Amino acid sequence: MKRVMLEVAYDGTKYCGWQVQQNGVTVAGVITEELKRLLNEDILLIGASRTDAGVHAMGNVCVFDTESRIPAEKFCYALNHSLPEDIVVQRSCEVPLSFHPRKVKCRKTYEYKIWNADFIQPFNRKYTYFVYKKLDVDKMKEAAAQFIGTHDFTAFCSIHTVVPDHVRTIYEAEVTKEDNLITFRITGNGFLYNMVRIIAGTLVQVGLGERKPESIRDILESGDRSNAGPTAPAQGLTLMRIVYADEEKTQN
Repeated sequence: MKRVMLEVAYDGTKYCGWQVQQNGVTVAGVITEELKRLLNEDILLIGASRTDAGVHAMGNVCVFDTESRIPAEKFCYALNHSLPEDIVVQRSCEVPLSFHPRKVKCRKTYEYKIWNADFIQPFNRKYTYFVYKKLDVDKMKEAAAQFIGTHDFTAFCSIHTVVPDHVRTIYEAEVTKEDNLITFRITGNGFLYNMVRIIAGTLVQVGLGERKPESIRDILESGDRSNAGPTAPAQGLTLMRIVYADEEKTQN
């Protein structure tokens, strides 16, 4: 028995999220079916991040156990031969049987993209949130910086979040602009349900002048979801990468 880790990129537009569901096609569901066909085994795919419907990924991580003699590093080639073109395994490798992608310390990086112009750009409509009113990027940068550090993010997660601890540490939170494209990039040790999209929705309100940048700290301290902004649309969000502690040491 061995445990294989897959790093997966996907366009989430037509999927009902990552997690397998009874009613709806999901990314994990498609990969699981391909593994079952390839290996003729029952497969349990364990993902690191359960992205929502319409959310994309450049580097989500999952693992599965198998008795197969196929070398772990070859699974990316075997799967990509038959997976649909909007799901691609970027790499595969063997990990210890004790490795669980949601129970190991890591850094996750997300990007949320906003198209800020008079009209939508048709080629990126599936990957950005279109806002036609002009956004003040400097104020958005000021607001984003206040998320850095360790905070209770109860105010910035869905009321349906079911976890015992809402405290997370944010290492990076920045806003950049290139032409009409505004990118919010955030790195942390974990994220709550809808957390990045709610932060993005709040930053848009700051950019529109509907709330002040310094209000972020008050919202965090309130622990009240109703004090934060709306949940920004799913298509603007991409899970960029997940770096585990051991990988981080080898990169430094």
